[in-house]
Order: sequence, then structure tokens, then C-alpha cells
Amino acid sequence: MTSIKTAIVTGAAKGIGKAICERLLNDGFRVIAVDVDEQAGAELLSSLQGKAIEFKKTNISNEQEVQQLFAEVNLKFDSVDAVVNNAGIIRDNMIWKMSVEDFDAVINVNLKGTWLMCRAAAMLMKEQHSGRIVNIASRAWLGNRGQSNYSASKAGVVALTRVLALELGKYQVSVNTVAPGLIDTPLTQKLEPAVLQKLIDAQPSKSMGSPNDVANTVAFLVSPATQFITGQTIYVDGGKSIGANM
Repeated sequence: MTSIKTAIVTGAAKGIGKAICERLLNDGFRVIAVDVDEQAGAELLSSLQGKAIEFKKTNISNEQEVQQLFAEVNLKFDSVDAVVNNAGIIRDNMIWKMSVEDFDAVINVNLKGTWLMCRAAAMLMKEQHSGRIVNIASRAWLGNRGQSNYSASKAGVVALTRVLALELGKYQVSVNTVAPGLIDTPLTQKLEPAVLQKLIDAQPSKSMGSPNDVANTVAFLVSPATQFITGQTIYVDGGKSIGANM
């Protein structure tokens, strides 16, 4: 059994996922970065040359690809110590304009994909009698206009986390959710300046968070210091979840 802990991070190539990879590497983890974007994955590896990181192109909504990912990682490194489910997509629209295809796509990646990753992780961690699963949801699970698909998917992730905490607790596996709010990522940077400013003004903090704010919370939840924290949702949202200016 290797003494270096292995973490799998999905949606790892950019934004929050990249920040999580960097933080876990700094904390001494070996990181398996998972994404569907091979070019972005290559750029990630290039930016982290010399670090203990590998890239695996995987569609997390495909059962066979997820099973293959875990089989390869476990065979090579003997264990999977942490899984961070960060991958997700958005297809926003008001419900009367939203297509079934856009609803299905978001649920397929955000909820089914996270469930497939959690199932594979649970099978291994149950036998190991150890492990950490961190699911990245969103403050949007509380409800956002134009995001009936996305909010529903993230609400499902919160519920999934609570169920798995109950199922895996006796095996010394903790399962928690991080729910980010307005974070400075490539996605938010594409917003019109006036729209972005309106979102910032609605924040109690009057600011955006950084990907590192989320990464630091993930690092806390996968550390040995948090063995008695499980089934929880931690908001990283500048206080927006309190309900101010909703």
C-alpha cells in the first residue's frame, strides 16, 4: 500500500476543478485529473509539470468509462483515498423555453454522473474502510430562475450526499457537499459586465469568491482533521444562501 494518498477530481481541467487539483497536490496528494476536454487537460498537465498528476479523459455519465477509470487507478495505486465530484454543465432557460434535451443533458452529467462516480468510489472505499467523497453542488440548489434543470440536479447531489453519509459511515467513509455561490471562473467572466455587476451587488459580501475558496474547503473536508464531519453541505457563497437580496 502506497503512503501517498490518491485523489480523483472530475471537471479538473479549468476553474474550480483546476484550483482543487493544485491545492490537493500542494497537500501531498497524487491527483488523477478527469475531464472530457483533452486539450484543456494537456494544458493543465503542462502548467503543473513535475507534480504528481495524471490526466484521464472520462465521460462521467458513461457507466463503462467510470468503471474503467476506477479499475485503472486502483490497480496502479492500490487505493482511492478521495474523490471530488466537480464536473457539471449548465443549459439555462426559463422552463417554458427549456427543451427536454437540455433538461436531460444537465441531469445526465450533474446528477447521474456524480452518482456513477460515487457508486464506484463507494465500492472501493467500503472495502478499504476509509475514504473521503466531496460532491460539488451549488447554492443554486436552493432555487434560481432559469435553472430548473441545474437547480434540480444540484438538489439531487445534496440529497445523494446525505444518503451516502448514512450508508458509508460505518465503513469510515465520509461524504460531504460543497455548495459554491458566485465564483470568479471562466464561465462568470463571459457574462456581460452589467449582468455580472448586478450579481455581485446581490451578494452580502459585495464580491465574488475565487476558485481557491472552494479548493480550500475541499482540502479541509478530505483532511484527517474532518473524520467526524459527514453528510453536511458547506456553502462557499459570501453569505448568499442566507437569503439576503434573493
